[in-house]
Amino acid sequence: MLSRRSHHRSLLFLAAALAAAGWLLGACAPPESTDSVATTQEALGIRAAGDTEISPDLEQVPEELQQVFDYIDENVDDHVLNLRRWIQQPSISNSGEGIQESAQMVKGFFDQLGCQQSEVHDIPMTEWGQPGNPVVYANCDYGKERTILIYWMYDTMPITQPEAWVLPPFDGELTEFGPFQKVMIGRGATNSKGPQMVQWNAFHSILEVTGTMPVNLIFIAEGDEERMSIGLRQFVRENPELFRAAEAMYRFGSQSRSGAAGIGGGSEGCVYIELTTSGASWGRGPVASNIHGAHKRSTDAPALRHIKMLSSLISDDGNQVLVPGFYEGAAPLTDAEEEMFRTSAENLDMTIAAENIGVARFMSDDPLEYLKSARYGISFNMDGVWAGNMYPGGAGAILPNRITSKHNMRYVPDMDGLEMVQKIRDYLDEQGYEDVELTIVGDVPWSKSSYDNRAAHSLMRTYDIFGIRYREPIGDETILGGYWPAYLFSGRDAALPGGTDLAMPIVGGAGGHGGGAHAANEFWVIEGAGEVYGMAGAEKSIATFLYAYAGLLPEASAGADD
Repeated sequence: MLSRRSHHRSLLFLAAALAAAGWLLGACAPPESTDSVATTQEALGIRAAGDTEISPDLEQVPEELQQVFDYIDENVDDHVLNLRRWIQQPSISNSGEGIQESAQMVKGFFDQLGCQQSEVHDIPMTEWGQPGNPVVYANCDYGKERTILIYWMYDTMPITQPEAWVLPPFDGELTEFGPFQKVMIGRGATNSKGPQMVQWNAFHSILEVTGTMPVNLIFIAEGDEERMSIGLRQFVRENPELFRAAEAMYRFGSQSRSGAAGIGGGSEGCVYIELTTSGASWGRGPVASNIHGAHKRSTDAPALRHIKMLSSLISDDGNQVLVPGFYEGAAPLTDAEEEMFRTSAENLDMTIAAENIGVARFMSDDPLEYLKSARYGISFNMDGVWAGNMYPGGAGAILPNRITSKHNMRYVPDMDGLEMVQKIRDYLDEQGYEDVELTIVGDVPWSKSSYDNRAAHSLMRTYDIFGIRYREPIGDETILGGYWPAYLFSGRDAALPGGTDLAMPIVGGAGGHGGGAHAANEFWVIEGAGEVYGMAGAEKSIATFLYAYAGLLPEASAGADD
């Protein structure tokens, strides 16, 4: 983990690297050949091992897999260029920029793995009243005994603060970010094109060396993860038979800045809404359009009323929701979860933790309270607000006729996101805000996961081989982790209206590291350092996981069958 001083120096160096922005490969269409996605146009000189101080124990790695490792090292420049070219293809789901092209590009990735079936499925409309973005499905049958489902998301967040980027967000440039000699800067670098391209490079390397794969693969790639997975929800519920051959799901993952890694699979809940106040619905203020700001002396302002409405929902510090019953149904942490947080808090430096995500400080200065609220809590956030004069600087008198704010609410078992929304609706009506429009953007219910299964044991075996520190999962089922649509595959959906009965173990994790998700200067580590693997090491960990799951490691100690 970086010291506070070295972390600050690294950020200054990263900012200075703007002058180093170089050549641009440009967005690419899906390649037609079965060779690697990119053909080296530039000798990047990537050091496969970088400055990493740990390495895999080759005594536990069969000869065939060691040949895959060698192939990865020999082709690491091409593998980095693969990621660069993917980053150079924008895929912003909220605006639609590059989404169709990206879906076809992802299909091309799957075609190059020899998948017998690969299709881009359009989602014309969802239950939330919006069309979904395309879902890409592929089935790759290599004639093996076991089959794993691979989850991807190809969409990213928009660029909302371009001036904050030290390198162009769609160039995929390399720079130094101490202690890492080479990281790649770009939108989607860590969320989630970097860890997913690590997977693809590993799969392709195995195929190049052996002509096959140790397991069959099914892929599902969505373009709506940043839109509450509305398209994926529709597709999976309409086509559950496409996934029934899968024994388990493997999700992308990575190490922390310190080198430790997690074993993920569960998901918190998240429901997303928009609130809109307008003169037309209110019956006061401007109706048809914005008007001149001078009219405020004689005219009511929907935007100011909206602010008062929002303030009625939360406490003065913004950290507690005042809606009656909002927190009802929340299950407390189990004793095992409490103990996990207690031991984790013992070695947590709160200042470095705050610097790592770019905040001044947390609500609580107590490490235990911080960890519990960060990993298992209920929140009401304002993600954005827009109305009237949106230009920075200058003037221009505007009295907006309409104002909209966006809000995501995180929740835990045994809460229901749609019930939380209804409580907000009822409260607004009681407070005299019946005219405020409330629109549900989407809901991703929570999903618990357990880790006494072949997939989780295979990941732990991989971590052991690679010397990656990790905490053994608790025995209880748990949600611990950010939100993602795990519920569609874990069995949780069966308890929901219109849900499917798909149920399989889910695990996520690998070597490698990135940061800056949803923020400026998002990055993925190319050359590792310390206990953090770079791109080549991360790819080797993915390949090892597949061999472990297939039972092809020495002594076949991949873990218990499902």
